[in-house]
Amino acid sequence: MSAEATNPSTPGPVTPGAHRRRGRPRIDLRRIGWAALLGPAAGNRLPDAIGHVVEAHRAHHPEAPLEPLRRAYVLAESSHRGQMRKSGEPYITHPLAVTLILAALGAETTTLTASLLHDTVEDTEVTLDQVRTEFGEEVAYLVDGVTKLEKVDYGAAAEPETFRKMLVATGNDVRVMSIKLADRLHNMRTLGVMRPEKQARIARVTRDVLIPLAERLGVQALKTELEDLVFAILHPDEYAQTRELIAANDARAGDPLAEIAEDARVVLKDAGITAEVLIRPRHFVSVHRARRKRGTLRGADFGRLLVLVGEDADCYGVLGELHTCFTPVVSEFKDFIAVPKFNLYQSLHTAVSRGDGEVAEVLIRTHQMHKVAEAGVVALGNPYAPPSEEQADSDGERADPTRPGWLSRLLDWQEAAPDADTFWSTLREDLAQDREITVFRPDGGTLGLPAGASCVDAAYAQYGEDAHACIGARVNGRLATLSTVLSDGDTVQLLMGQDPASEPSRDWLDHARTPAARIAIRRWLTTHPVTPQPEPEGRRTPEPAPRTPQGAPADRLAEANAVVDQPGATVRLAGCCTPVPPDAVTAFAVRGGVVTVHRAECQGVERMKSAGRAEVGVHWGDTTQCRVSLIAESFSRPHLLADLTEAIALESVAVISATVEPPTQGRVRHTYTLQLPDATTLPGLMRAMRNIAGVYDVSRAQHSAQTSS
Repeated sequence: MSAEATNPSTPGPVTPGAHRRRGRPRIDLRRIGWAALLGPAAGNRLPDAIGHVVEAHRAHHPEAPLEPLRRAYVLAESSHRGQMRKSGEPYITHPLAVTLILAALGAETTTLTASLLHDTVEDTEVTLDQVRTEFGEEVAYLVDGVTKLEKVDYGAAAEPETFRKMLVATGNDVRVMSIKLADRLHNMRTLGVMRPEKQARIARVTRDVLIPLAERLGVQALKTELEDLVFAILHPDEYAQTRELIAANDARAGDPLAEIAEDARVVLKDAGITAEVLIRPRHFVSVHRARRKRGTLRGADFGRLLVLVGEDADCYGVLGELHTCFTPVVSEFKDFIAVPKFNLYQSLHTAVSRGDGEVAEVLIRTHQMHKVAEAGVVALGNPYAPPSEEQADSDGERADPTRPGWLSRLLDWQEAAPDADTFWSTLREDLAQDREITVFRPDGGTLGLPAGASCVDAAYAQYGEDAHACIGARVNGRLATLSTVLSDGDTVQLLMGQDPASEPSRDWLDHARTPAARIAIRRWLTTHPVTPQPEPEGRRTPEPAPRTPQGAPADRLAEANAVVDQPGATVRLAGCCTPVPPDAVTAFAVRGGVVTVHRAECQGVERMKSAGRAEVGVHWGDTTQCRVSLIAESFSRPHLLADLTEAIALESVAVISATVEPPTQGRVRHTYTLQLPDATTLPGLMRAMRNIAGVYDVSRAQHSAQTSS
């Protein structure tokens, strides 16, 4: 792997970060030259070659043991001795550079030890058993994991099963991937003398797979530099233009961002808030994106203000002072402290404007948040070490730093994927998502989902394969279909059916964005082939009117139940409201000697009165049978019509007619005209229909009535 890299002393095509000259500089991850190849040092003295590593390591871990690093360097240097990189450079410079990158990010001693040894098993006579004997099981596990990664081709022709195994290994210990990302960064820094086509191939793989992985593991310091390196290789013209813009801005006489930073320092000092106000210049890709979004860039657009404080509460204090003393840009405010991003990132984001229209973006976080924002899971230490007092929470537990939200989900759905090709394709889709939203559950919990996710995705994120029984949702308190696309901050209540044999709809695949949802739905559909439905929804399915034992139509019997004060009149129950005993009713005479009976609260009553219809006295007779029209509203699912019809039949109710409207947006509306043996059975019937999975409302028909002629 690293043998393909070129001489780091050879000028490459990229110098991202060179413009960062204001304020405290960011960690320089590129500072490594020729190592002093002195071999084993006398006694216990550390070899001078790893002095940079030790300095960076002790800055984060003052009490860290250095003996493992000394022994690892001695073994790595002796085993790689005589090996050269393609440029003719001693090979040991590569593991040293990779280890320095990780040390600068705050990696703990075990990771650095494994990093020094990460190429020994693959490229030298050193065996994994030897590493295990000399450095322990944990270091051997990491070295073995990185060695396996070296056999992975990350390009379009990658073996999906190999890549799947790689991610499984990463999931068990993300330090494996941390070493791999640092390895790729050093190789990307040293691509300068390689053939252009090979540079482009490596850059594309880095862009498509490794940069998204760095983002999801929260290692922003690696991600941003990798982005700039890829940008320079794949888009040289845009890179050159961006570099010229940055150089021109650096050469300007005034710096509005520095002026706003100084004003902010004064404001916070006067407020008694201890804070460090720094300027974070944007990296090349960030400047390029800002220019495409905003057009002409102003001075403050080339960077952001970073405010570092000691405690979480101070973050909100800083926010309040800045919003009081400057003009806040409300649309730019985001609170990633209360709701951390899926990759452990925490910070307050805002933007403030001063009188001349210059707008400065501001990041507010604690020093610990900043460390995690830069280094992600690398900054969280050894996941197997006992927690310190600072790491333990009030219950004595510690969050597993190897399992940020995205990685936890990845491990879950890679196990559920029916085959490696499905895993690979869905992973590539997921890595292409560059933004995530957070939605809230009614119990206060949260779900992290990719932008564009629907209620289907939320269901499978919360319930796994039990989401097959989901019948609908409430989004921000309102009924919504499972196809509803969610927005950041929405509250989602998922409505689950009671039938354990519930089935997902094939249509759900059109609305699923997450691998977990798509894999679960596809797996169920594969194992349950489509069978013809005897009563497909969307068709009118009238049934013949039941007959009485004497052969008279049932509707004549039902209408005779209402007695009107107009002898000889034909009595009809209004179809718009289908009154039944003991409803309060009124009646109106219409043409042809017909009297229609309405429920007293029916909308048609006012129309009849306004049309001048004569009101007729009416009361219920002794006949117990009656007719009623009910409307069942439900979420669309297979077999729903059959289940509703069965529930009606179990109540000894005859179906006069049934109409099912074509589904719209995942919802379906059923209208039944029913013959009840007794009006007292109506409440129980409506309750039985509501209990059917997928049905969210059953009501009496309230059609718009037309004036009878």
